[in-house]
Amino acid sequence: MSLIAAGGTTETITITNASFFPDLQLQNFREAMRIDGTVTDSRAVHALEAAMYEANQLLAKWMQEQQDAGVDAIEDTPQPTWQPAGYHKSLYLRAVWSLAKSNLVERYRDYDSTGAGHDRAEALEMTDDDYRRDAAWALSDIRGRARTTVELI
Repeated sequence: MSLIAAGGTTETITITNASFFPDLQLQNFREAMRIDGTVTDSRAVHALEAAMYEANQLLAKWMQEQQDAGVDAIEDTPQPTWQPAGYHKSLYLRAVWSLAKSNLVERYRDYDSTGAGHDRAEALEMTDDDYRRDAAWALSDIRGRARTTVELI
């Protein structure tokens, strides 16, 4: 018995972003988040675009503060001295990719699993939450905010 894995995209697809943020490469998303060919290019692009819009909206105020300070791109933002170059860009990509993967997991409950995928439906629902958490943490880290807010009611 042999296994034939579903292939990914053969095209180079770039999703143009706002000038402050990096453009998105579909192939980089597929590789980083282990998205195989069972998710079509058009569906993956749609998920990436929705994730990009959401991340950009959540970072709009932070971006405006950076631009007011004379910074034209996320790659040029001041970052903590203990972090390597590209810190904010890497976090941004993590947020967008996590939001997109969460979107895909919600719609393809078993695409990320083997033939026993239906048996793992509950685990995949938790995975969706994990991707959303990863995105929220990355966005909080970019803005320099605490990851958790606790209030006494």
